[in-house]
This record gives sequence, C-alpha cells and structure tokens, in this order.
Amino acid sequence: MEQIQVEEVPTALRGETRGGPALIPGPQRAAGATLLPQEGAGGCGCGSAANNGLPAAPPSYVFAIGRIEMRFPTIAVEKEFMQATGRASTAGLSDRQAAHAVLTARDNRYIARQLCWVLTIEGLETYLLLPRDPADYDLLLEAVREEPGLIDIDVVIGLSGPVAPAEMCNGLMLPVLAFDQIYSFDRDALVKAIPRPESVAAKQEKQFRSAAGELFDRILQMADNAGATDEHRALNYLAVRYPAIYALAAEAFGRNSALTRVEARPSSLSGVRKVMKVIFSFTNRETDVTEQYFVRVDVTEEFPFLVTKLSPYYER
Repeated sequence: MEQIQVEEVPTALRGETRGGPALIPGPQRAAGATLLPQEGAGGCGCGSAANNGLPAAPPSYVFAIGRIEMRFPTIAVEKEFMQATGRASTAGLSDRQAAHAVLTARDNRYIARQLCWVLTIEGLETYLLLPRDPADYDLLLEAVREEPGLIDIDVVIGLSGPVAPAEMCNGLMLPVLAFDQIYSFDRDALVKAIPRPESVAAKQEKQFRSAAGELFDRILQMADNAGATDEHRALNYLAVRYPAIYALAAEAFGRNSALTRVEARPSSLSGVRKVMKVIFSFTNRETDVTEQYFVRVDVTEEFPFLVTKLSPYYER
C-alpha cells in the first residue's frame, strides 16, 4: 500500500499575516484544552452514563472563511459601550473608527469580553465565536477594522460546540465555535501575496492575479461551505495555504481551459488518519477535453496539512 509522505509547507506560505499578509502561516502555538463536542440537551460529553458508557464523540473541527461582526447581547452592554465611546476622544472619527479606538483601549477590554462575536459566511450568520484562551480576544479585536471593506476576510480555526442558548446573544442561536487562531486580511492582499510562478511571464502578471482571485472566489462560494466537514476544511486550507493551485489555474486559463469543477473526496490513503484528495478539473473551451489535477490534505486534527503536492489525476 502506498505510504503517506508529508510535504513541507512552502516557504512562501510562512510570514506575517497582519497588515498585508502572504498566505496565512501555520499555527504559532499548541492547542489548549479540548472543547467538548456537541451533544443533546443535558449531555456532558464525558463518556459516562449520559452516553450509555460509551466514549464521547470526537471533536468537530472547523476551518472556516468568512467575516467577523460584533453584536450587543443586551441593551445594558450597548449602553456601556456608548458611555465608553462618550468618554473617548473620537472627534472626527467614523463610527467604525470610533468603535475600533474604544474596543482596543486597554481600559475597555471588559466590554470586548461582553460582546457577541459572530462569524458570517456568504452573508449568513454561522457561528458564535469564543476564544479558548482569554488572551485571544486580541484576535477578535483585529477583525474590527477601522476602514472595513466588502472584500475583508477572516479565517477562523477551532472546534465547534453546542448551539448557544437564546440568552447568550440576544436570541441568536448558533453553534459556538471555540477558536484557537484567527487570521484577518482582505482578498486583494491575499491575491497579491501569491508568488508568481516562473512559468508565468512578468507581462502576464495581471492575468495571473485575475485567475488566482477567481479560483479563490469559487472555493468560497461553494454551497454550504461552513468549514465544518472534512471536504470543506481541506478546500479552505488550500485556498489560504497552498499557492500552487493558483499557478495551476493561471496556466490552465492560458491554455484556453475553464475551471469546471472543484471536488474533495476521501483518499484511498485514508486509514487511521483522514486524508482528503482535492481534484481540480479544467475543460478546454475549444476541444471540450478535460484535464484533472489533485492534491492530498490530511484533516485528521484541528490544523490540516499538505500530504502530497499537486499532480495530474486519472480516474480509476
């Protein structure tokens, strides 16, 4: 049987994310305590009599791409925020700039802990965010941009828990996502940070960036991509961590081929570990001949990683 060989993450993927990042870097620290998986009402997740003596279900990992928004859970928290804003020097600032200035002030950190933090995906409210480490409220505050744009993106990595009670966030009942890492950037910064392959001439820079942006958008717009299934976690990981797929798309467009399908399915290498193969299909616009390429991603644990590099794919 073919053995799994782990590929190292390319050097281009490493680097600082904040303030115009390249593709997002790997985790900077080990994960903290494990969040109990979602269960029915009253479940304790402890493998006791509540589960008929069976061990608790494995944790549900999430690798989601969306936008983080803040909400007021109660009118009291909203009034407290307004009073803090009134005490701050916010003359000449827009509402978002004022909110950023107030929430990032150390004296007002208690307000940030009281707010609801919601991850929306394709405009739909999907998760309520909670940090597994209290120090990670800084990551949430970085998502409160002074000048928000329509192409702002937040990548959230963590574990999905139970649905929040109605009183937690003013009646908003969503799954709780306990996160270990958040990366905040905008789409254009990501596309510009993708290294142009040697096979693409400098004069084709614009076409390459356009192709990369289109592929990124296609992955984000795939139906029901909440980043909670193995398939979507593998896709989202590749979208922000593996630049070779963007070079492939640019080269295919140069051959007059269209991206016709992106599919993720379990790999035959899966055994003890979960390995997904992600297949990219390109069909020539003139001949209608389809070429396929694939890459393997290990999604066994919270942080996915590359197993084999991009290569031609042939159906068996």
